[in-house]
Amino acid sequence: MPESIGGLGGTPLSQVQRVIDAPAALRAVTAAVQAAAALGVHVNVAVVDAAGVLAAFARMPGAPLHSVDIAIDKAYTATSFGLPTSRWNEVLQQHSQAVREGLVRRPRFVAFGGGLPMVEGDVRIGAIGVSGASEQQDEAIACAGLQALGLLPAAA
Repeated sequence: MPESIGGLGGTPLSQVQRVIDAPAALRAVTAAVQAAAALGVHVNVAVVDAAGVLAAFARMPGAPLHSVDIAIDKAYTATSFGLPTSRWNEVLQQHSQAVREGLVRRPRFVAFGGGLPMVEGDVRIGAIGVSGASEQQDEAIACAGLQALGLLPAAA
């Protein structure tokens, strides 16, 4: 029996989504860990794909345990909205109090620095999240992960 493609009228019901692959995710994590070591800090680094699913992760010895989930959630937030997590304070000021209070109470939403979307061409393929150092250091370390892939951070 031949497979049917599409719904009514043969219109496809699915689409292809480009996502970061495992080798690239691992290269980004490795570069971020090297950048953290150069700064003398211990962090957790997570890369998620465009759907927010974990693609690669590393915890440096001595990195805060609580930061494991924070790094993953920074990446999740960055890929979910396509916005660096450091931008959320500014962006939320443009919204109603209900939105400001509601978004920050969402599980996995992080509104401080260290999460950067990964954009290849014009397609968001995932994100990197770093946690364990200062916000500025976390973001600089995440940026090193992007640079290892030849990607640029999203415009601030």
